[in-house]
This record gives sequence, C-alpha cells and structure tokens, in this order.
Amino acid sequence: MTTTAPAPRTQFQLARRRFFRHQLAVAGLAVLAVLLVCCFGADWIAPYARNAQDLALGPTPPSGAHLLGTDELGRDYLSEVLYAGRISLAIGLSVAVLATVLGATLGAIAGYFGGAADEIVMRVTDLFLVVPAIVVLALALQGFGKSPVTIVLVLAGLFWTFVARVVRGQVLSLREKEYVAAAKVLGARRRRIVVRHILPNLTGVIAVNASLSAANAVIVESTLSFLGYGVQPPETSWGNMLSQASGLIGTDKSYLLYFPGLFILLTAIAINFVGDGLRDALDPRGARP
Repeated sequence: MTTTAPAPRTQFQLARRRFFRHQLAVAGLAVLAVLLVCCFGADWIAPYARNAQDLALGPTPPSGAHLLGTDELGRDYLSEVLYAGRISLAIGLSVAVLATVLGATLGAIAGYFGGAADEIVMRVTDLFLVVPAIVVLALALQGFGKSPVTIVLVLAGLFWTFVARVVRGQVLSLREKEYVAAAKVLGARRRRIVVRHILPNLTGVIAVNASLSAANAVIVESTLSFLGYGVQPPETSWGNMLSQASGLIGTDKSYLLYFPGLFILLTAIAINFVGDGLRDALDPRGARP
C-alpha cells in the first residue's frame, strides 16, 4: 500500500502558521482590527453622531446611556474617542508606510552599493539623529501648518532614518552571502539582486521597524497635540483630547483624560505585539514548525 507524501507548505503558509502560534501577536492583531473597524467605521458604529452636543446634560461619568461618559459640552465621549481615533490611526499607519518604504530603499542602496551613496545616506541620518525630533516637528508644523498631512510628512521625514540604519547594517552582512555571489556569477543585475535576493530576507526586520514607526507616530502625534503643536480643532485626535482634559486630573471629570490615554496605550501595545509576531513568522532562519 502506497502513501501519498503531504504537499510541501509554501513560505506564506509557514509564515502564517508561525504567526498564529504567537498568542500575543494574535491578540494584538485582534485588538488592532477592532480599533480600526470601530474608528474608521464610526459613522455606523458610534452610538451618537459626531459633535452631537447636549449642553443641558453637561459632563457625566460613564453610565449605561454613555459608556465612557460625556464631556463638558454633553457629547458622548465614546463617539468622540472613536472619531478622534481616525486621525491618530491614519497618521500612525501613513507614517509607518512612508518611513518604511523610504528608509528601506535608502538603507538598501547605502548598504549594497557603498561608496558615496553610503556616505551621503549615513551623514544625513546622523544629522537627523542628533537634532531633537520634537523641536524639528514643532518648528516644521509652525512654518508649514498643523494639518494631518503635514504631520504625516514631517514624521515620515524623521522616522525613515531609523529604518535606513537597520536595513543598511543587515544588507552589509547579506551582500557577502553565497547566494548573492552566485547571483552575480549568473549575471544578475545589481538592482535585481537587491530587490529579489536581499530585501526578501529582510522582511521580518522591516516589518518590526514598520510596526515601531506606527506606534511611535501615534505617541509622538499625541505628544505634539498635547503640547498644542499637533492636530488643531475642528479636527480631533486622541492627543488633542488629552490636551483638552489635561487640567482635570484629580477631579470627578478625570475620566476625560484616562480614556484617550487608554486607547493610545492599547494601540501602541497591539502594534508592537503584531510586529513581534511578524518578525518571528517572517524570519527565514526561524525553525520550521
């Protein structure tokens, strides 16, 4: 009696299996998915309309009618938090994508080609690293405006340096590997070697740095908004809500400060857990399950 050998798993199937065996990563992905659905679907999910005021009601603590209470204008706080999350999450994800693409590209060029390209990229990253990010952000936003688009561009212009340094270091090591030498012998062009042979082996590293960029962007945007340099009314973000409630610590309205902070904390932790899971799942040197 002959038995049929099981079909070999693809790299995607192996990575998916490793990821879903990472319990914290799965939990982080679930939390992040709920946040994204609730915030970007707030028009259908939020219990009350955006900025729906009830001045006669005023601020009330959490209750059955208002799960997170109401603010000074009588607005349902859960609804306001969900709508504000749109801006915070959109900024975090946009910064992660732009910074990762730019940083990975420049880091790969610097690490593989070396020479003048390496010197230019590394000196620029050193310049960005020695300048305080908050000062640069505050000055840039003061000069170019405080719209969400400006915040995304400025944050991406700062965060790409971290990705570039990590990718460059990895590429310096990978370019000496045997499979890269074999590709050169076979006549592969340098661009093809970088795109097809080196960058795929950095997927885990890039994924982790992308997740860190997203989490850092959410936190930095909240810090800027808290200091008055970030998102401005009528737009709201979690940092903006923190700023508006900053003087309520120790009062019966302190819940207006705690809930936006809790959403920022949950988002940062969830993104980092997902990044850890992606690193373990996409690492080609990981053990075969």
